[in-house]
Amino acid sequence: MAALLKKVVIANRGEIALRILRACKELGIQTVAVHSAVDRDLMHVRLADESVCIGPNSSADSYLNAAAILSAAEVTDATAIHPGYGFLAESADFAEQVEKSGFKFIGPSADVIRIMGDKVAARDAMKKAGIPTVPGSGAIDQNCDFKKMAEEIGYPIIIKAAAGGGGRGMKVVHSEAALSNALYLTQSEAKAAFGSDKVYMEKFLEEPRHIEVQVLADGNGHAIHLGDRDCSVQRRNQKIIEEAPAPNIPDKLREQIAKRCVKACIDIGYEGAGTFEFLYQNDKFYFIEMNTRVQVEHTVSEMITGVDIVKEQLLIASGLGLSYQQKEIKIKGHSIECRINAEDPVTFIPSPGKVSLFHAPGGNGIRVDSHLYNGYSVPPYYDSLVGKIISFGNDRECALKRMIGALDEVVISGIRSNIPLQQELMRSSEFQQGSVDIHFLTNRLASSS
Repeated sequence: MAALLKKVVIANRGEIALRILRACKELGIQTVAVHSAVDRDLMHVRLADESVCIGPNSSADSYLNAAAILSAAEVTDATAIHPGYGFLAESADFAEQVEKSGFKFIGPSADVIRIMGDKVAARDAMKKAGIPTVPGSGAIDQNCDFKKMAEEIGYPIIIKAAAGGGGRGMKVVHSEAALSNALYLTQSEAKAAFGSDKVYMEKFLEEPRHIEVQVLADGNGHAIHLGDRDCSVQRRNQKIIEEAPAPNIPDKLREQIAKRCVKACIDIGYEGAGTFEFLYQNDKFYFIEMNTRVQVEHTVSEMITGVDIVKEQLLIASGLGLSYQQKEIKIKGHSIECRINAEDPVTFIPSPGKVSLFHAPGGNGIRVDSHLYNGYSVPPYYDSLVGKIISFGNDRECALKRMIGALDEVVISGIRSNIPLQQELMRSSEFQQGSVDIHFLTNRLASSS
C-alpha cells in the first residue's frame, strides 16, 4: 500500500522553495533544504528539518550541480527530490539520475520530459493527441530548403530553438532577405544557451494572447485540468502578470481545449503537475509548448479552484494518486498575480542588496508568496524574482481593485522593484478591459521611451 514520501530534498531556492516546504509541513513530510553558500539565510533553509550547503554562490556550482544535490539526498537519507521550477526542473538527465540513484523525482518521467523539452518532438506528440499547433516546420538542418519552408508557412515567421525556453533562442523574420542571417544567429544563440543548435520555424502570429491550461495527472491513466490562465503581459517573453480564468474566451472553446489537454496527458503517460501553453488568436488555440513542472503562476489556478497544486504533486509522487475527479473541480471567482522583481522599474537593471524594510500587503482576498524579510540581502547571482502578490475576488473587477490596493500597500525598501510598473499596468485602460496580446507591454514601453 502506498504511503507518503518520508523526506523530500527541496532542490531550489527563494519563494518556490518556501512554497514547497509549506506543503511538505502540511502533509507531515520531513524536508531537506539544499542551498548555495550565499543562501544560507533563506527562510526555507531556516525552517527545514535539515539543510545542506551544496556549493558556492554561482548556480552552476550549486543549484545546477546534480551530483551535489544527489549527495545531499544520500547523506540525509531522503526519499525524493522536488526540483521546483527553473534550474534542473525540466532536465531529463537529472530526472533520470535521480531515479537511477534510488530517489523519487517529483515530476514526470525522464522520457516524457525529454519529449516535451524538444519543441519539435512536443509539437509532433501534440498533433497525434489532436491538439492544434501553430503552422510550422520540423527541425531545420543543412539539407533543408529553409527558404521554401518559410515561404510555405508564410511571412512573418519566427525561428525557435528546439531546446529553448525563457524567451531565448527566438528570432522574428519578416522577409526572405533577412532569413539566412536570422537562422544563423538563432542557431548560434541556441547552441550557446542550450547546448544544441537545433531550430525550427513557426508562423508568427501578429496579435496573439498567451493562454495556459493547468493539468494534474497520476501517470496511471487519470488526469484533470484546473482551468486556464492568461499570461499575455510579458517583457522579452518573460511573464509579468498572470490571471485566471483567461478573460473573454467562449466557454465552449475553453472546455474543448482543456479536455484535449487532459487526453494528451493520458496518451503520453504524464505524471504530476504540468502546463500546456498556447497562443490564442481569432478564437483559435495553437499549442506552443508544455512545461513539465510547477510554474510561477500556479497560484492563480489554486485560487480559483481551491486545489493545492504542490500538495497534489507530493501525493502523486507518493503513489497516492489524484485527490480530485474532474467533476469536483469548480471554477469560482477570478485571480490575478503580479510578479515582484528586484529590478529598476524603468531600465529593468537588477537591483540586488539589503532589504531594510519589507511590509507585505494584506486584507481579504490577498495572498503573498515571498521569501523576503527585514534584513534579508537579495544576492546578485540568480533570477530577480523576489515575490508574488496574488489577489482573488468574486469577479475580475473585484480581483483588480484588490490588486491595486495591495500594490499601493506593499513596502520594499533598500532595493528597487518593479512595483511602480505593476501599479501603472493595473490602472491602464487596456489591461482593465482584458484580452491584451503578448505585444502589449513591449509596445507600451516603446511608446513611453
